[in-house]
Amino acid sequence: MRFHDMTIWLLPLAIAGWSPIVWAQCEGNVSTPRGAADCAATGRPRSVVSNVDPSHGYTLAELIDIAERNNPRARVAWERAKQKADQLGIERSAYYPILAADALFANERIIQPFPKPLAPQGYTVNTISLVQPEISLRYLLFDSGKRKANVDVADAESLLAGANFIQANQEVAFRVATAYYTLVTAQERLQATRDTLRTAQTTQDAAEAQLRNGRATLPDVLNAKAETSQAVFDEESEDGDEKLSRVGLRDAIGAEPSPDITIDAQKSDPLPQLLTLSIDELVDRALTDRPDLLAQAAEIRASASSIKAAKAEFGPRASFAGSAAQTSLWPSTNYGQLGSASKPTWSAALEIEWRIFDGGERKHQLAAAESKHREAQDELTDKRDRAAKEVWSAYIAFRTAIRKEEAAVALLASANASYSASLEAYRFGVRNLIDVVTAEKQLALARLSGVAARSDLFLQAVNVEYVTGNLLRTRPPAVSPQVPSRGKP
Repeated sequence: MRFHDMTIWLLPLAIAGWSPIVWAQCEGNVSTPRGAADCAATGRPRSVVSNVDPSHGYTLAELIDIAERNNPRARVAWERAKQKADQLGIERSAYYPILAADALFANERIIQPFPKPLAPQGYTVNTISLVQPEISLRYLLFDSGKRKANVDVADAESLLAGANFIQANQEVAFRVATAYYTLVTAQERLQATRDTLRTAQTTQDAAEAQLRNGRATLPDVLNAKAETSQAVFDEESEDGDEKLSRVGLRDAIGAEPSPDITIDAQKSDPLPQLLTLSIDELVDRALTDRPDLLAQAAEIRASASSIKAAKAEFGPRASFAGSAAQTSLWPSTNYGQLGSASKPTWSAALEIEWRIFDGGERKHQLAAAESKHREAQDELTDKRDRAAKEVWSAYIAFRTAIRKEEAAVALLASANASYSASLEAYRFGVRNLIDVVTAEKQLALARLSGVAARSDLFLQAVNVEYVTGNLLRTRPPAVSPQVPSRGKP
């Protein structure tokens, strides 16, 4: 799955063409709890992909695909969804009759008391050989609605597991995206320190040239060399952080920890610049689409159906049982004569059960079910409040990140111009080295600020999609990219 084919609206992937995505465990679109539940009912787990090719530049889409296959939590969520789908099939089977075939082969010897005038010993010893193939049928005709309630509970739990499966995949994708952009940040910080090292070397060369011309002092040169050494130190530090970020990315996708991984950073991609939805629309989307809220709504539905199942226990049950067999036996006795037989036999019965007293068991079961239902409702209220808070936080953070990135671009342009002017003036002898070093430090900070602002903007864009429940989903993105008209200094 190449970068430009990825259908996840993870920035900077937002400009990619849209098509249904392929999940790690399922084929097709499973962006809804029902789709995930149906997928789990019919799908099979796909193999783990743990090998990472260090020579291949992985896109974010490819890394998420690998992580969804490798991550244990995603696989556990899928297995639980499959178990709940099977449980739904078990509950539905209660609507069907039970048909069984049995065969009995027996040989029995019994002693039976018998009057002495008819049996000289006062008993008879009988031996019976029996062959009896039989077909039996049992069918629950009426149960006061308990079967339907149990099916509704299982169906709701299947949707709950499907929503949890989506949530697990979103969390995996968000974790990988965070690790991916952390590595991108580390790489850009490393490049920034290398640029700073070249700047420091340029300043040192200028100071040495001025010393040779008699327009600078030895302390000026030593000061410039100290700045160069500091730049070398910073480069080595950032190089170590970049390698640690590679290890973190491999860990996020479920591969063995190692710095042996390469990414296709797509640094030319446009920045996320616009929110396509208002804050009210973002909150509404989160309350409608977030998988954790969908899972909680399914739990409320399951608890409501559990109340119906508990109430059904107060009603009667009616069931039918029948059997048909061919009974063949060959009896013999130590006194007299018994005849053999091979005849069809059958039985039919209608059973009605209505519990009158059970020591309060059903009453307490109903009370517990009602309490669980109230608990689920209160938990949904709490989750909705937290979701709204998270959306507001992501909204504010994204808008702040846009302004910070714009300010960082302006800062970098100003710092670059300031350093160039200070260096040029120093070469002509109208500025001292302290001014150049000060401008050099400001330029280094501006470069790092620009890197941090750019990466933070991407991460906040991903976070907006994540907190609104749209990560790996099919709704239009909340964040839109815009090709910058300005050039990067």
